[in-house]
Amino acid sequence: MTNVQLTLVQIDNYGPWTVTPEPRREMDLQTLQSRLFAELAQFVGSRGGYVFFTRFDNMVAVTNGLDRADHELMQETIRNRYPVTISLGVGVAERPIDALESATAGLQRAGSAQDGDRREVLAGETLAAGERTDVDLQIAHFDVNGATEKYTDTLNEFDSFIRIEQGYAVLMRYLREEHGGLAFFVGGDNIIAVLPSMTAADYERSIDHVADTADVELKVGVGHGRTAHEAGMIAKHALEDCREDGLRVVVEE
Repeated sequence: MTNVQLTLVQIDNYGPWTVTPEPRREMDLQTLQSRLFAELAQFVGSRGGYVFFTRFDNMVAVTNGLDRADHELMQETIRNRYPVTISLGVGVAERPIDALESATAGLQRAGSAQDGDRREVLAGETLAAGERTDVDLQIAHFDVNGATEKYTDTLNEFDSFIRIEQGYAVLMRYLREEHGGLAFFVGGDNIIAVLPSMTAADYERSIDHVADTADVELKVGVGHGRTAHEAGMIAKHALEDCREDGLRVVVEE
């Protein structure tokens, strides 16, 4: 059984800040968002976690192994280096979507994302050390079969992007609705998903659904671990086994 700890990262009062005292230059905002994501990715990644940018003003982190002190230090680091602050909601559950719902509810109870008085909320409880196991996380690393030949070397970049994003959108919705999992586009033709316990047959069905719905063919490597980094590295090696052996699904225990 999986035991997922997720952290919702939300920039405090970001919408109003972007237009106060007047609208800020768009590329300045894009630069701030990308640097903030990089900062959080380095912070969480150095502790064995993963961060996904979603909408940039909101980010989702897999934080198994990070305790409350780590989250407080994350907030302090951003406060000291950026003109914005972040609030954090933490949730723990077997299904990733349930952990995220819990994390989200904690922040929403504390006030709106555009509430000028809400600052650096830290809601929710982290997973106790004694409750952790070596198989708390199941991470899946998907990529598109023949993306370079079918898209990158054949179509213009925007049409390639559309095709990849169509496949991602179908997979993202399917995993969320059928299994309570969360899938994130991470660049190129790669998608990383954090999932509850799923079988090889479950993954085969998800790949079939994407092929039938979006006409995009996928393969996937799956790993289990105590942290996102551990499970993710096993998933990466499993994906290499897919490539070498011509398989669609490899699940490593």
